[in-house]
Amino acid sequence: MSEPLQNQISALLLPDTQFTLAEADVKVRAVDADGRVAVALTCGFPVRGIEAALREGISGLLAGEGKTLASLELNARITSHAVQPNLAPLENVRNLIAVGSGKGGVGKSTTAVNLALALAADGARVGVLDADIYGPSVPTMLGLSGKPDSPDGKTIEPMHAHGIAAMSIGLLVEQDTPMIWRGPMATSALTQLLNETRWGELDYLIVDLPPGTGDIQLTLAQKIPVAGAVIVTTPQDVATLDARKALKMFEKVHVPVLGLIENMAVHVCSNCGHAEHVFGEGGGARMAAQYGVPLLGSLPLEIAIREQGDAGVPVVAAAPDSAAARAYRAAARNLAVRLALRPRVAPSISASLLG
Repeated sequence: MSEPLQNQISALLLPDTQFTLAEADVKVRAVDADGRVAVALTCGFPVRGIEAALREGISGLLAGEGKTLASLELNARITSHAVQPNLAPLENVRNLIAVGSGKGGVGKSTTAVNLALALAADGARVGVLDADIYGPSVPTMLGLSGKPDSPDGKTIEPMHAHGIAAMSIGLLVEQDTPMIWRGPMATSALTQLLNETRWGELDYLIVDLPPGTGDIQLTLAQKIPVAGAVIVTTPQDVATLDARKALKMFEKVHVPVLGLIENMAVHVCSNCGHAEHVFGEGGGARMAAQYGVPLLGSLPLEIAIREQGDAGVPVVAAAPDSAAARAYRAAARNLAVRLALRPRVAPSISASLLG
């Protein structure tokens, strides 16, 4: 093994993030055989989508040393990360990520679905639980209809779309039926939905929480084993004021906030290309700096995001090479790296022996 080369490779930036490979805790192994170098990287997050960029970066570095890249092996080892005290991770779900917002109308559900699709596109096994009980929009966004199956009358098979598993209260009731439920009934239904869905093996389960910071959100955050939370806001002060409340709520129930996502940050005119900050500029960055949490990404205000969501094929799936899809993928990669750096759940003795 060549330690100097390993150190140089470790200093490369991870694509779409502010992290070097070393800072992202990527294990680097480089073997130099007469100038032909075999490189193996082991990461705690999905890497399929960044293989080409990593290959290019490593090849360029080696070329500067008069060497060539003989092979590049990428291994993603996504483990379970610590949840709130007195709770244990779900058996088949390695990491549950809650997506919340201080208020409605900031694009939380759209963001949750596109983040899930972005993680899946990078090679992770992903599910989405629509916990927005009063406005379940995930079935529409994923183009799902019909009722899920229950093979044994006790558990439910999730529905699948665009490579991810999904479950929503909206799939179990008629589309125009209002959910006139009080807090305890709603939280009971959602915890049941979480625990009785046959998710299979998932690396990430994205939970789209109801907007706000009331009784339902608080109870869910206390009862569901969450590895990390993401808060969605728009740049204007009215939205960031409410997002601060969501951040404080997660802190109170000992759920680590992985970061903020600033939605509708900029609108680029499709005719002339003029960029305009319709909802103000930099609100997410200011809030992130004030509270010491990362800004995972800034997403555009773009008509295609709305159109594709309404059509049941979100923009990450419908137009993967678009600027909007790239922004979602960058946010998802930052989220995955932030989670990978969190404390891990200690494996059981039997799991350690098997591993």
